[in-house]
Amino acid sequence: MKCRYLPFLALLTGVLLSCEKKQFLDQTQTTDLTEEAVFSDSSRTVAFLNNIYTSIAISANPVRFGNGGLDASSDEAEPQKSANITTSVQFATGTVNAAIITDDAWRTAYSNIRSVNQLIKHIPRTPMQAADKIRLVAEARFLRAWYYAILLKHYGGVPLVGDTIFTMADKIPAQRSTFDECVKYIVAECDKAAKDLPVVRIRQDYGRVGAGACLALKARVLLYAASPLFNGGNIAAGNSYTGYTNEDPERWKLAADAARAVIGLNAYSLYVDNATAPGYGFYKVFTLRVNNEYIFARMQGGNRDLETYWQPPSRGGGQGGFPYQQLVDAFEMANGKAITDPASGYDPNNPYANRDPRMNYSIIHDQSMLIQKTGVKELVNIYLGPNGKGVSQDAVHAGTPTGYYINKMLADNISANNIHGTDRCLPLMRYAEVLLNFAEATNEYAGPVADVYTAVELIRQRAGLNPYQLPQGLDKNAMREVIRHERRVELAYEEHRFWDVRRWKIAAQTENQVMNGMEITRDGNKVTYKVFAVRKHNFREPMYLWPIPQSETAKSPELQQNPGY
Repeated sequence: MKCRYLPFLALLTGVLLSCEKKQFLDQTQTTDLTEEAVFSDSSRTVAFLNNIYTSIAISANPVRFGNGGLDASSDEAEPQKSANITTSVQFATGTVNAAIITDDAWRTAYSNIRSVNQLIKHIPRTPMQAADKIRLVAEARFLRAWYYAILLKHYGGVPLVGDTIFTMADKIPAQRSTFDECVKYIVAECDKAAKDLPVVRIRQDYGRVGAGACLALKARVLLYAASPLFNGGNIAAGNSYTGYTNEDPERWKLAADAARAVIGLNAYSLYVDNATAPGYGFYKVFTLRVNNEYIFARMQGGNRDLETYWQPPSRGGGQGGFPYQQLVDAFEMANGKAITDPASGYDPNNPYANRDPRMNYSIIHDQSMLIQKTGVKELVNIYLGPNGKGVSQDAVHAGTPTGYYINKMLADNISANNIHGTDRCLPLMRYAEVLLNFAEATNEYAGPVADVYTAVELIRQRAGLNPYQLPQGLDKNAMREVIRHERRVELAYEEHRFWDVRRWKIAAQTENQVMNGMEITRDGNKVTYKVFAVRKHNFREPMYLWPIPQSETAKSPELQQNPGY
């Protein structure tokens, strides 16, 4: 049975561009088909590949740990209360260990890597045109690299299995490959895949991997590799699994060149709309299924997933993390000045006025306007009354432990308890990140040259800051802080913060502190704002990397555990 490659997206429901009403993180239903049955049929072969796509957002899942994701494991958000000791709480409290940490990254990544190897082995006999086979294998190569990249940022160097497919009867080698070997392997796989794919995928193939995604992943991995944690700041001196054993500034150049290559494709751009409202493009892009900013995304059909995770209880939400005051304070004023700058115009008695537009598009605070299931926008009442009690189920200490809810990527025309959904997809790599990757790597290698200014100012201009220009004459250290700030606010709740503070090796500062929330009390026209302590975060040096699950090291003595676990 032969079929053309173009209509592949219609061949598997629940994975790409599906219209079924499934949760976008659901697994595709598996079957008991044999390898012979799968790979002797082109449609089943494509469905097999599509199933490998299903788990691409495992690391970025906003409720990955049941009560939050990596945002709730960092200084971005407080986890939802849980009767269980979840991975998010373990990271917040500094109690993470190999015996109880989730094994989802290890298990899911290696399961999908094995599936890629099966496809590469058996596709030669699939009844399909040669050009179509080449593209399928290229997609599979990228996905294998993607899952190895997930493993790399969690654990450092991990066992590389190549194209080998192990069975239950095999002695599976578990010796870890070095960090350097893993980086080189991922980069090589990205380069191979990119050669056999169009830059972007369009029409029926929109959402599938293109060469641009391959090059963007390469740039991200090289940026991580050049960063202080791995490039000279190894948490275990001489340990080739947890990073390089030497420092080499040329690694920054490799990362800068890789990001520049993505920019040079001229295939991607920031979605800009400052005419509708300042920074409106920053909001709108997350609601668009098709746009030129997304490089790689977890595609899905109509859904209310993020609304269910992050909106207040009155709208049917409340399953995910809750923003900390530290992140709210990180957003500058609309004039581009920090709220700590005496010239910024910040008013502590009206703290949400005249702020960077990205703040309101990312954070739901008291008196934010938010749609109800009736289709009418109403105020969210998070404040306390004069008696010190919350005035609604959304109030601080009732619906939210911090006084805030997450608004990032939510559609403004639907609520979690509405019957309608949105076509929004979950971004995994977007052009804004590439610009910031380029700016960071270039600044670290060459200093704040003109191209660094340009990249950062494009982000700030789209955000609606006025003026968006940076002060001239910044040195490398000052520009580094600017770039880190922009990553924090631009990429909030997109999985980056957890990894950024680790690869920069500053988590010992950002995580070892008391995380705060905001109590607002209203008594007639009198409004008071009080910052309060929510949770003391604790960080230990070993937490720069995840422990390899004890279940894995127990069955493979040669699998060396990460230091401190």
